[in-house]
Amino acid sequence: MKQRQLISFDWALKRLLRSKANFDILEGFLSELFREDVRILEVLESESNQESRDDKFNRVDLKVKNGRDEIIIIELQYEREWDYLQRLLYGTAKAITEHMTEGKPYANVVKIISISILYFDLGRGNDYIYVGNTTFKGMHTHEELGLDEGQKALFQRSSVAAIFPEYYLIKVKNFDDVARDTLDEWIYFLKNADIREDFTARGLDKAKEKLDILRLPGAERKAYERYQDDLHDQASFVLSTYGAGKWEGRQEGRQEGRQEGEAAILLKLLHRKFGE
Repeated sequence: MKQRQLISFDWALKRLLRSKANFDILEGFLSELFREDVRILEVLESESNQESRDDKFNRVDLKVKNGRDEIIIIELQYEREWDYLQRLLYGTAKAITEHMTEGKPYANVVKIISISILYFDLGRGNDYIYVGNTTFKGMHTHEELGLDEGQKALFQRSSVAAIFPEYYLIKVKNFDDVARDTLDEWIYFLKNADIREDFTARGLDKAKEKLDILRLPGAERKAYERYQDDLHDQASFVLSTYGAGKWEGRQEGRQEGRQEGEAAILLKLLHRKFGE
């Protein structure tokens, strides 16, 4: 039986998964990631919802309810470029202000969870899922600052960390393609755009059905093929300019050849993206 070819998740997030009819796919992914039931209430308006061919960064903001009936804002985004962590911080801060009702007390600040699906090597580390949150520890006692009972009741949160934004960084390139649990089955799909027959993770059955390339209308399929071609072109461009920079540095016999090569890449990429 011929293997079914699926749309890559980044394209699906950009063009298909904002539809309410496809919420079950994202709900499955989020439920596996958080290890609890998650229900999407609505897709929120986002300034990042662009659909140009040059758009290499994309985000969808979701209002969800978890199994404890908590309302949470989820920022789900994919990225294929380098400058990221500061932009990530800015994005969560902006999301808080965008969804804060004017005149309401700060106790009503909504919980933000930022999920990044990274198709490049961010920082150092061999794991493929990193989780970040905010805690406060005593300089002398090293104890973690907690909430008193009144604050827990007022904020409907059990800890200080539960108030602040939470970050999930999924480095798909670090995944070794061995699915040890249902979350790994999702990571396998994110990396390979493939769902094996023995996978049972929530939402993957719907993803296999709805993200089949053959189900795309003709115009949509051509747009997807152009998008994939663009990614191949970008990868080839970076590889060729990086190699040329290193070669020129060696030819000149300079110790800084490597740095010059890398600087040349960045300049060319900036020129390609922004022009003169």
